[in-house]
Amino acid sequence: MSQPRASVCPGFDRLKPNPYIAYPHSERAAFVRRSSWLAVLSGWLLTAAASAEAPDFGRTMAWSAYNLGTTGYNQAVAIGKVLKDHYGVNLRVVPGKNDVSRLMPLVKNRVQYSANGIATYFAQEGVFQFAEPRWGPLPLRIVMMSYGDSNQALGVAADLGIKTYADLRGKRVPFVRGAPALNVPTTAFLACGGLTWDDVERVEFPGYGAMWTGVVNGQVDAAYATTVSGPTRKLEASPRGIYWPPAPHDDAGCWERIAAVVPFFTPHMATRGAGISEANPHEGATYPYPLLITLPERDAAEVKNLTQVIHTHYDEFKNADPGAIGWAVERQILRWSVPYHAGSVAYFKSLGLWDAETEAHNQTLIRRQEVLAAAWRKHKASGVPRDEWVATWYASRAAALEANGFEPIWVQPE
Repeated sequence: MSQPRASVCPGFDRLKPNPYIAYPHSERAAFVRRSSWLAVLSGWLLTAAASAEAPDFGRTMAWSAYNLGTTGYNQAVAIGKVLKDHYGVNLRVVPGKNDVSRLMPLVKNRVQYSANGIATYFAQEGVFQFAEPRWGPLPLRIVMMSYGDSNQALGVAADLGIKTYADLRGKRVPFVRGAPALNVPTTAFLACGGLTWDDVERVEFPGYGAMWTGVVNGQVDAAYATTVSGPTRKLEASPRGIYWPPAPHDDAGCWERIAAVVPFFTPHMATRGAGISEANPHEGATYPYPLLITLPERDAAEVKNLTQVIHTHYDEFKNADPGAIGWAVERQILRWSVPYHAGSVAYFKSLGLWDAETEAHNQTLIRRQEVLAAAWRKHKASGVPRDEWVATWYASRAAALEANGFEPIWVQPE
């Protein structure tokens, strides 16, 4: 009898209708119940011990991140201040305007870590620009993640009177070249409203910041962001104003269409962001952002120490940016779609937060990466012509994953 296929994220079963409702939240709720008291106790003990045995990171460290002013960049800078104040480390945060410019320095060892977005998932899977011959699937590892009180959504200019994603029909929507981490979620939210790119006027931009400047200046009518991202505040303060259409949690059709585009969005009520508060929450979708990632060969002791620093000094930077609250140890989703680094695993184990099921899940994700890497090597050796490369890779990728019991989670190339 054949074995059931292993999902990239157990609990996300594509064969069931509306499979994404509440998965990470039930996971997170269980995690909080079993870990909150441990987090308080361990934080106190580790803080007391920090001065006795401070980790040595060297004098400099480099991370890549999103553009200046974005929430991902701001959170990296805030953690950098902790590293400087307590450990004498000068953290250089290198801004990148798209997914390639954030991950290339990591692959080339010009930075040791990246405060990245959902391109982490695309890079692991070897899709979109990572399906090109010079890339291929990457064996990325999570150090920690920020799972905050914000959402990801399309922010629209309030002066348009748009109330739903369906109202974007005929409007100008940006497409950022080389940035599926922006374009694919945009596709998903259009789908929530029953729309495709054929139903809107597509306007191309070179980067994230330029896209949001385009909304403020009236070049486009909506743009994708996390609701706490810095550029969204500029739109909020402009004469146009900002409005976030909802992805209603009881709208099964919306969520089925989102699920057909992306496997990582989950329903969430945001209480932080431009034009959003506890009194005026946003009903929509989210995923962890930023994800602090590295490569598996990064020294496990260093990664463990960095994880410990972020945990024990959390109170010092949690208010530095509206999204920084998401770094709390009890907010970590330990069974997500990309595996954790061995150093982080060791630290979570020391807190009693890493059980056998979580380890099995992590190893399954690592095994998925190994299957993808082997399929890529075989594909490169096949001598496929350049003009057929991407299409044949998608076919080879799907076949290899299915043969090894994994769900391909097909992503249509742009």
